[in-house]
Amino acid sequence: MILPIYTYGQPVLRKQAEEITADYPDLKQLIADMYETMDKADGVGLAAPQIGLPIRLFVIDGDVLGDDYPDCKGFRKTFINPQIISSSEETVSYEEGCLSLPGISETVVRPATITIRYMDEDFQEQTETYGSFSARIVQHEYDHLEGHVFTDRVSPIRRQFLKTKLANIAKGKTACRYRTKK
Repeated sequence: MILPIYTYGQPVLRKQAEEITADYPDLKQLIADMYETMDKADGVGLAAPQIGLPIRLFVIDGDVLGDDYPDCKGFRKTFINPQIISSSEETVSYEEGCLSLPGISETVVRPATITIRYMDEDFQEQTETYGSFSARIVQHEYDHLEGHVFTDRVSPIRRQFLKTKLANIAKGKTACRYRTKK
């Protein structure tokens, strides 16, 4: 089922998400619905707060970026209760956008490499290290679980320039090609 994507201004996007257990109600269906919602919106990642749930869960499908970023080829994963346990001092700048902030893209500086511990969709613990663009996608989605959006990571001057656009999104004054909750 395709779920509405919560846009900037919804309180759930600013709330720190809570861990879940393996018996979370209808977890497998929720994960399937998140993938379907993300795919329909042409996204490469979707976090549970973006569909109104303040839980530590996100899905990623970076495969569409595989031609430009080989590390994203076949990169389709579910992350439950993730914790970034280390990140490199080396950083990389790249432009990002977000399904919850339609029409906005900004250059964001992030660590080039991260190591993350999480549970997969079968609740098996995993620890993996990501670099290149896959690391960026994971960090972007992880931020949602911490109550952050990518515009929090831009300079104060750039945030000032975005103020009107963000206010318009919060007021529902933005066109979107996918279903949203304003």
